[in-house]
Amino acid sequence: MPIKVGEVEALFRYPVKSMRGELLDVADLGWHGLDGDRRLAFRRADARGGFPWLTASTLPELILFSPQRQGPAVDGNLPTHVRTPDGEDLAVFSQELATEVGRRHGAPVEMMHLDRGIFDEASISVITSATVSEIGRLAAQRTDVRRFRPNILIASLRSVPFEEDEWVGGVLSFAETNDAAIAITNRDERCSMVNFDPDSARTAPEVLKTIVRARDNKAGVYGTVTRRGRLAVGQPIFFEPAAEHRERL
Repeated sequence: MPIKVGEVEALFRYPVKSMRGELLDVADLGWHGLDGDRRLAFRRADARGGFPWLTASTLPELILFSPQRQGPAVDGNLPTHVRTPDGEDLAVFSQELATEVGRRHGAPVEMMHLDRGIFDEASISVITSATVSEIGRLAAQRTDVRRFRPNILIASLRSVPFEEDEWVGGVLSFAETNDAAIAITNRDERCSMVNFDPDSARTAPEVLKTIVRARDNKAGVYGTVTRRGRLAVGQPIFFEPAAEHRERL
């Protein structure tokens, strides 16, 4: 039987990979994650390996670029423009934006659109506010959930740091019956993104070092969508072990 573990505290969508995210009140959850999440990314023209995308790990100031919607969204929920750190609004698929980002990167880039999203591991990332607070405490750094770039921030009833680890292999559902559900697949292995201040891009290496030391470089969890639906801030969240979930289906 599903057990209530908390509620949705915040929802985030990242239209362009590694750029500033959007804080949402509601979001549609489809087979490929939140509608409009990480559907765009800059491809590095000089990339020769299997990961061609330009990310903030390579260009930290990329997180200071802010996707905007000026008029109707492009192709569903895609942004129409991007606001640069200098305050200039450039069309999302324009050569001007590609040139500006390429100048900062030091090599040409090209904006790409992938219908199914551009994800590192899985289409949904989840973390609890208790985990974020504990990492901030251990690292002696200002706590800011945006460093962790989750899709779903959970206010758990137990408020126990790293409670998410216990959900791996099970299912989170966002109502008691017949609503959105996510299978939790694995713990989230962190990279240097957590070190960057989301408002300045300044780095604080203590954050990643703390996660490596305290939690084997894992914080939060990844999930895949098993049932589509709508998510909303304040929505109750229920957990069910995988075996029990299969028996009910």
